Amino acid sequence: MKRTALLNVVGLTAPLLERMPKLRGFALHGRVSSITPTFPAVTCTAQSTYLTGLEPAQHGIVGNGWYNRELAEVHFWKQSNRLVHGPRLWEVLREISPGFTCANLFWWYNMYSTVDYSITPRPMYPADGRKIFDIYTAPFSIRTEIKKDLGEFPFRNFWGPAAGIESSRWIADSAKWIEERYRPDLSLIYLPHLDYNLQKLGPTDPAIASDLEQLDRLVDDLIAFLKGRDIKVAIVSEYGITEVDRPIHLNRVFREQGWIAIKDELGLEMIDCGASKVFAVADHQVAHIYVNDHTLISRAREIVVQQPGVALVLDQFHPRAGEFVAVADEQSWFTYYYWLDDSVAPDFARTVDIHRKIGYDPVELFIDPAIKFPAPRVASFLLKKKLGLRGLLSVIPLDAKLVRGSHGRTPEQAKDRPVLIVEDEIEGIARELPATAVYEIIKRLCLTDRSGQAQ
Repeated sequence: MKRTALLNVVGLTAPLLERMPKLRGFALHGRVSSITPTFPAVTCTAQSTYLTGLEPAQHGIVGNGWYNRELAEVHFWKQSNRLVHGPRLWEVLREISPGFTCANLFWWYNMYSTVDYSITPRPMYPADGRKIFDIYTAPFSIRTEIKKDLGEFPFRNFWGPAAGIESSRWIADSAKWIEERYRPDLSLIYLPHLDYNLQKLGPTDPAIASDLEQLDRLVDDLIAFLKGRDIKVAIVSEYGITEVDRPIHLNRVFREQGWIAIKDELGLEMIDCGASKVFAVADHQVAHIYVNDHTLISRAREIVVQQPGVALVLDQFHPRAGEFVAVADEQSWFTYYYWLDDSVAPDFARTVDIHRKIGYDPVELFIDPAIKFPAPRVASFLLKKKLGLRGLLSVIPLDAKLVRGSHGRTPEQAKDRPVLIVEDEIEGIARELPATAVYEIIKRLCLTDRSGQAQ
């Protein structure tokens, strides 16, 4: 076996690579391939395809979340690896080479996995209603030891308005920490920094230059560390982010049709998915349309096709998926919004809450511009939290038009597609690849010795 590290540089595309001189230098000594992304081109689906070599119809990860028909609930960002169907890459390599070890550092579905070492974000939720940022590790002992050495994981910089380079830096440091203690044969390392402003500001905004520079230095340092320990490095991205300017509110359309069931909860509106006839689970540029009343399937499909910004409608491709799936055009994306009056929007709508919303919400990256002094409000909330008091950090706007970048559909132009960069030690890697091919290439890298010969 040749020890290998796979760096997941989220959002990386060929044009962005050209603006990262250190990473571009690494790529010049290797091979760069354009990946036709899996569909939908979202985090959980893409990662599951890379690590199983299977299409979503086979591994079952139809998005970052989906509607559980038996529980009548939408579940986003769940973490159990048992949700993924099919043999994992490290399991196959372990069969070939007994004793093979793998570390998963912040790739998703990282809990209860068969990897040897794992670290993943996992808050604690005490019974008094607090949310305490933390991580989950396997073995459990890593959690205490790594926080002692690296400090607490900067959860506020991992997602939300304060998202930034600090979270990617901590993950990179955790990869070094794991390597120094355990020397895994394969390290899976997640570096999300580009994801934030590419969605928030769009890929053409001048501020992206700073993000590229920060991550370029970070990745260069990590590559130098890994290669200094004779570890082969490969880099992959999950999707490319393109410019958008039009949100599509399918649930509001369904609400106007009388298909959305609403519960009054303390004067605010809560959607009841189990009682709704038709509703959408939004996931970037893809929306799963679930139809509890099957007599409405044709009518619902007809209405969705007519909405401005909807490019096409696809048939269901897995039981977890909706009865049909809507895909936005390149300039559009789907919101989860179902209320018609912002004054009765649910309380979680104005917070960073990735689990209660029936869809992905990139507006969580913004602080409401209507709040004149957000810093004192945040400080007051943190003080109450420190004192053990409950509170609601309601600083997220409800204006979906703020979002300038999205992904999920298959980009029409190759330049907007994700990339794979490998050291040029093995032949036969095409310049254009389907997402399912990444699995076999990483497997080959792990099985290739220094001379480039497969073992």
